[in-house]
Amino acid sequence: MKKYILSLVIAVALLLILKNSARGKMAGNYIKGVVSTVSIKPDYINTSGNSISTRVLLPDGYKRVVYENGSFEEYLRNYRIKPHGSKIINYDNSEYFAQNWHDAILEVPVPSNGLQQCADALMRIRSEYLWKHNRKGEIGFNFTSGHYCSWQKYAKGYRPKIKVSHVTFHKTASPDYSKFNFYRYLNLIYTYAGTLSMYSELQKVPLNEIKIGDMLVKPGSPGHIEIIVDEAINGQGDKLYLLAQGNTPAQSVCLLKNFENASISPWYRFDKNEPVYTPSYYFDKTIFIRFK
Repeated sequence: MKKYILSLVIAVALLLILKNSARGKMAGNYIKGVVSTVSIKPDYINTSGNSISTRVLLPDGYKRVVYENGSFEEYLRNYRIKPHGSKIINYDNSEYFAQNWHDAILEVPVPSNGLQQCADALMRIRSEYLWKHNRKGEIGFNFTSGHYCSWQKYAKGYRPKIKVSHVTFHKTASPDYSKFNFYRYLNLIYTYAGTLSMYSELQKVPLNEIKIGDMLVKPGSPGHIEIIVDEAINGQGDKLYLLAQGNTPAQSVCLLKNFENASISPWYRFDKNEPVYTPSYYFDKTIFIRFK
């Protein structure tokens, strides 16, 4: 009888723990790794798809919003992804503990230095798009201090001298416009920029105007940021979106599932006065920003 009662007590305790932790929510903050195991039917996943647009299918009545060829929106929508079933890998080549959060891994290399975290991965994607489309003069970001650091100035040999929050630039290196030097520049950006600087620098976008390429952000140290990588609309004008993220520690950039609305996962809806729950983060407000 005692064994029976003890087993019953343990079972009840476990149920209470699971109930309290399953949703992984904490008002005003995020909890990484606390998420329920949710069974999601892969209705909208084409396992043979090798890009975001071919991996994720559309719900009935929806069509993809059309954007101009060569645009950043089309670049993201057609971003190459790894084979279905690929895992989230950390910068040190270890497997991330949560492998049930994603439906795709984007082909974004993860440097072994550990610098390329959530905001950094998105700045890399944007910079590589500008590089590829011969718009290198537009590559540049503010440091958290507010000082602007452009690729052009870095390529000419200028390097920042930083004293607390005071930054000056001095020509201390030979000009180098190579792709190798471009990634050294990005490492500098990863070091001195992040979600807080992006939030301060970039345009805020009203919810009814968001589109592919806009980023859901919670500024802070730490904060978090995720990017819209696809967009669909139905005949009533209702829109759905796909979200991707880098993360801390530096790791694979992944397309996120939607545990809060599993019936449309990995698609998301956003409401002005509603928080957004993604597998690794709780956004208490729907704040979106847009690259220049």
